[in-house]
Amino acid sequence: MMLRLVRVLLLPLTGAALLGACTEDAKEDPSAGTTGGSTASSTGEDQPTTAADASTSDETGGTEGMTDSGTTGNTPTTGEDPTTGEDPDTTTGEPSPWDGEPLPAADDGTWTWVDFPEAKCRNGSETGIGVRYGSGTGVAIFFEGGGACFNSFTCAQNPSSYSASNFNGFAGGKGSEGLYDSDNPDNPLADWTFVYIPYCTGDVHAGARPDGSIPGVGGTQQFVGYTNVEKYLERIVPTFIDDTEHVLVTGVSAGGFGAAFNYDRIADAFPGKKVTLLDDSGPPMSDAFMVPCLQALWREAWGLDDTMPVDCANCFPANGGGIVNLGRYLGEKHVGQHLALISSLGDNTIRLFFGFGNDNCTALLPSTTVERYTMGLHDLRDNWLDKPDDTWGTFYLAGEQHTWIANGSYMSASTDGVKLVDWIRDLLDGSVANVEP
Repeated sequence: MMLRLVRVLLLPLTGAALLGACTEDAKEDPSAGTTGGSTASSTGEDQPTTAADASTSDETGGTEGMTDSGTTGNTPTTGEDPTTGEDPDTTTGEPSPWDGEPLPAADDGTWTWVDFPEAKCRNGSETGIGVRYGSGTGVAIFFEGGGACFNSFTCAQNPSSYSASNFNGFAGGKGSEGLYDSDNPDNPLADWTFVYIPYCTGDVHAGARPDGSIPGVGGTQQFVGYTNVEKYLERIVPTFIDDTEHVLVTGVSAGGFGAAFNYDRIADAFPGKKVTLLDDSGPPMSDAFMVPCLQALWREAWGLDDTMPVDCANCFPANGGGIVNLGRYLGEKHVGQHLALISSLGDNTIRLFFGFGNDNCTALLPSTTVERYTMGLHDLRDNWLDKPDDTWGTFYLAGEQHTWIANGSYMSASTDGVKLVDWIRDLLDGSVANVEP
């Protein structure tokens, strides 16, 4: 990462030379305290389908579950051009438009908090991101989970703020577990750089609805997760665009949905690079299992129609459903990239969330049976994530566990004799497979 560090140090000097004495009160990145080896700084339409109906919570220090502004980029990513022989495993397109100040330099292996005063949580407080530089050339952008906010029950379980103090707790604990474990030689991500995007907007990182409201929930709600990610990318992209060879877009639960909702513009932001998607426990099922009235509720509450890719023609059906079409769209647009989903066949958290769609979204006791949820996963894999060939992979596990990659299950879990970590290693190497018990 030496070239990156040099650029981070020189770019501000270059900018100062160009701008001259434009301002005397230029802001420096103030540092906050350290905890657990972390530091802190700042600167500012559903067509195929079979069967019928189906349940989202999470854990960030309590709960886990589902997943900000601007429109997604429309620069296409394509497979190998027979006339040019370009690598089919990388994106192609125009140079990146993201041109903010690079993230601050730091020692490899140390988690650092970076304040983004312009990024807001659901309660209007400021938030930021965490960064841990690695010695390798890969960059993983991780979206945290933590429930969702679309009625009084779900909002009560969903975190509405996240600050440096919360991050210090993460950095000193879970920030070294699962895929974050930099000391385990069997971890294919051990030497990667990590960008940690916390979750405090209640919109699965996909909202662009400031000053929103939810019946039964007091005050205005800042559903601006997608908008926040736009602000983060302004600095993330120029920090890594030159040195990285591979970007992994990943997350758990709400963050799994968030990784999928934000993948398109992240892939567009890194033209010529491998950009892989790994969605842990955020399955965007078809209308038969994630019913349209529930999707319409999310669209209205969070402003999803403003953040879905505008050229995804089937993503905006009149009944409010069709989110499942995003998976097919991503595969067809980003040909040559590799995308994947992890889920247990009876995920007890997502089954609950999808259950809020029962009885035409009037269910008092939301639930979805394991059998029905399993049918939904099979429908998703077989009818929606099946094309283009060799693009999507799935890893389904027995049981009801929710999320796998950010805890000890990352190294220990297996299905039909295939270890999850080995399947992820193959995914990163460009090989996808569908695995289930």
